[in-house]
Amino acid sequence: MLTVTGVSRSFGGVYAVRDVTLGVAEGEVCGIIGPNGAGKSTLFNLITGHLTADRGEISFLGHRVDRLAPHRRARLGMSIVFQGARVFRGMTVRENVMVGMHGRTRSGFVSAALRLPRHHRDEREIAREADAALDRVGLAEWAGRPTDLLPIGQQRALQLARALCARPRLLLLDEPASGLRGGEREHLAALVEELRAGGLTILLIEHDVAFVTRLADRVVVLDLGQVIADGSPAEVREDPLVLAAYLGQAS
Repeated sequence: MLTVTGVSRSFGGVYAVRDVTLGVAEGEVCGIIGPNGAGKSTLFNLITGHLTADRGEISFLGHRVDRLAPHRRARLGMSIVFQGARVFRGMTVRENVMVGMHGRTRSGFVSAALRLPRHHRDEREIAREADAALDRVGLAEWAGRPTDLLPIGQQRALQLARALCARPRLLLLDEPASGLRGGEREHLAALVEELRAGGLTILLIEHDVAFVTRLADRVVVLDLGQVIADGSPAEVREDPLVLAAYLGQAS
């Protein structure tokens, strides 16, 4: 589904990502781990289009996308949950989630401006799907409340609900467990497992090794911008390079 081939990106002559090659199969949960400064977030931003690679290729569903804007990648089926909470202030929780369906609406500007029946039907359908997504992430009771009142953990859940509303083929999660408490982390892990069981392909970037190895079918390890291991969670845990570069530091 996703192929990254020889991708590099430097800042001021220093490589953040260098000659990275990896693939994500349909229906797979692929985890990307590495120590601080390994290049995980840079790679994430290259895949999503928020950074442009100096060289290399990125393909998604058979389309080369490394020169496409983020919104065009989204229309192909990429949905993103960023590490930092990104919500629209001054809107309700339901309205925030409804934004995730902007690429799937059928009525255009004229229908919306004239408040035609098609526009009203679209609005009702979007609201229903938003409510279903909120229920799925445990935020149903917050639907009509202002987003500004949501604690940080619930803001992460809101972003996930918004991403799911786009009906993605590939869901990208950047440090989704960061800052979450025990119960919130367990709920997130259960939801990721449910999504995987439903056939959704997930790319998960995390610093928490235990969280990733619990959920991922395959783990890719970065260090100093390069791939040093790629295999099952068990294989990665026993890799000497990984133990030296990452797991050894965490112990």
